[in-house]
Parts: sequence; structure tokens; C-alpha cells
Amino acid sequence: MKLFLRGEKCLSPKCPMVKKAYPPGPKRKRRVRAFSEYGKELNEKQKLKNWYNLKERQFRKYVKGVLEKRGKVEDEALLLVKTLESRLDNVVFRLGFAKSRTQAKQLVSHGHFLVNGKSIDVPSYPAKKGDIITLKPQKVTKNRVPTERVQNLKNLLKKYKPPAWLELNVEKLEGKVIGEPSLEEAAPPVEIPAIFEYYSR
Repeated sequence: MKLFLRGEKCLSPKCPMVKKAYPPGPKRKRRVRAFSEYGKELNEKQKLKNWYNLKERQFRKYVKGVLEKRGKVEDEALLLVKTLESRLDNVVFRLGFAKSRTQAKQLVSHGHFLVNGKSIDVPSYPAKKGDIITLKPQKVTKNRVPTERVQNLKNLLKKYKPPAWLELNVEKLEGKVIGEPSLEEAAPPVEIPAIFEYYSR
């Protein structure tokens, strides 16, 4: 499945899934594999983990945290998505400051962003309603940002529309969390209940 993990490249003819929409190795007829229930759950888990560019330990911690609140929250799937979408690296990606979550994680880790005026270099930092995320001015003025994508951000963001729960100020290179992520807008390409079943075993 195409998970759009490489940003703009996934939208172009250079996308690996467009070039070769089949597994590597000798090209021969392959039997269609029938996944077991466990296999389906594992597959869904892997897709969402890779979608958000997380390690197994990190992802398990998020899911287990939601499972502990079973019965106390109205929608477990929504809670998981809210938690994952609120990570600072994902917010940076959703604001259009990075072309992929992988790049967003790298930029945050290298200290390129301020949250409410304070430097935050932890990709998992949970952004909350009212938080203001800003690209460090010195990173722009001194041309220390390593990618063309970020250096030419103002031009690239003029046509970009962030999710409804985020507000983008292109001139200030600043974003604000004005609401909460929704399951419909995040639209993860997985069956989240299957992921809960996998970790409930």
C-alpha cells in the first residue's frame, strides 16, 4: 500500500510504488497469500507505525496508553489518532514546514523550532491547543536550514492549506494549534480496531 512516506516524491512519477508496484526479486507468478487474523492485525499495526514514522517501542507505548483507558473514553480510535497527530514532528509536517514526517522529525531533533517561544527538540512533544510553533528566525536568516524546502518556505506555503485544527501564518513562518485533530481529517489508512486487538493478545 502507498503510505506517502516520502512526501512530494510520492505524488510524482518517480514514486517507487509507481515505478515498481510489485515486490523485488525474480518476476514470476505468485500465489495470493491469505493472511490469518493475526497477520491482518500485524499488517495494520505496521502500516500505522510506519505512517507516523515511529519505532516499535514508541508505538506500543501509545497504543497501550489508550488501551488502559478502555471504557473510560468514548472513542479509543480517536484518542489514539489525537495522540499521534499531536506529536510535534507531526504538527510540523501538517503545517507544511516539512515534506515528510521523517524530515519533520529530523528538523525538530536538530532544534529548528520554537514552541511558545521556547526551543523544543523532542519530536514526541505533545502540542496542545493554543501552542504556537515557529521556525527559529536565526535558522532562516543565517541560511542554516539544510534543505531547500525549508529555506524557500514562504513561497512553497502560499498554496498550502493545513488541517482545520491548525492555523498557518506564512509571513511569520508560524503555526498555531487552534483545535483538536479529527479521525476523518487525519484519515490513517488502517483499521485501528485491528491494532488494538493485536496489542490485546
